[in-house]
Amino acid sequence: MQRHLISAADLTRDDAVLILDTAEEMARVADRPIKKLPTLRGRTIVNLFFEDSTRTRISFEAAEKRLSADVINFTAKGSSVSKGESLKDTAQTLEAMGVDAVVIRHGASGAPYRLATSDWIDAAVINAGDGTHQHPTQALLDAFTMRRRLVGRDAGIGQDLAGRRITIVGDVLHSRVARSNVDLLHTLGAEVTLVAPPTLVPVGVETWPCEVSYDLDSTLPKSDAVMMLRVQRERMNAAFFPTEREYSRRYGLDGDRMAKMPEHAIVMHPGPMVRGMEITAEVADSERCTVVEQVANGVSIRMAVLYLLLGGNEPAVAQARTTATEEK
Repeated sequence: MQRHLISAADLTRDDAVLILDTAEEMARVADRPIKKLPTLRGRTIVNLFFEDSTRTRISFEAAEKRLSADVINFTAKGSSVSKGESLKDTAQTLEAMGVDAVVIRHGASGAPYRLATSDWIDAAVINAGDGTHQHPTQALLDAFTMRRRLVGRDAGIGQDLAGRRITIVGDVLHSRVARSNVDLLHTLGAEVTLVAPPTLVPVGVETWPCEVSYDLDSTLPKSDAVMMLRVQRERMNAAFFPTEREYSRRYGLDGDRMAKMPEHAIVMHPGPMVRGMEITAEVADSERCTVVEQVANGVSIRMAVLYLLLGGNEPAVAQARTTATEEK
């Protein structure tokens, strides 16, 4: 493991599998009466969020507290940032406080990289989403969910997703989740197909390690997992499709379309879902939909990332079992 986690593209296959395997051990901690490990006791982690977030921020905070870290939550609203303070000044303030890691979400693509490669702060940096660029822990929790569902919890240990066919549907242009998943799933050996209106496919997508299709119905029968993306209107400055009804008709997932998928195939969504547009309530509430599992798995993945970046590179299994023995 490297010191920072900025992009899913930075992870090798061995790095990614190590994180997934470690997350499997962390998930077992959640099943215990006392859901804590002493691994990061005495370490201070700052959640530095310049964008609104619910799932990611709470997930990181839960992961940090389960590892016994001291947690500081920073939001741009109501802080000196709203008065014009720069990222550099904020980082140097945190450095003066002696933080050990910074989890950063920022609207500008590249902000976490700038923070990690500057001399502003001497701490591990974890990218919790930057602009339309990357969201590596989301890709990791998605891969973790796929491996559990498609390979099996115990059978998946040490395994990647080689040969699995994953379809990502929707607003790829504005999605850091799509970019991160394409990078990570390719590293793990999966075959990825992007499905979107031509206006929501990024320029240069032909250089990405994936296929591109504009026909959702033709890809569904060949998919092991279908990931629906939210249309990110807050990032749009033009009309990328005629109407919501037209978008839903061409690229929305309903019960009839879900029936075309193989029986073992799963439906995923990074959230928040816009029911009735990219996904219907029938699909969102079905047993094949993993949205709630993804939220739970996000805590395990983020515990694994924090453990490996700050707690050492030893397998988490020894730590988890030792602690469990001590509690008995």
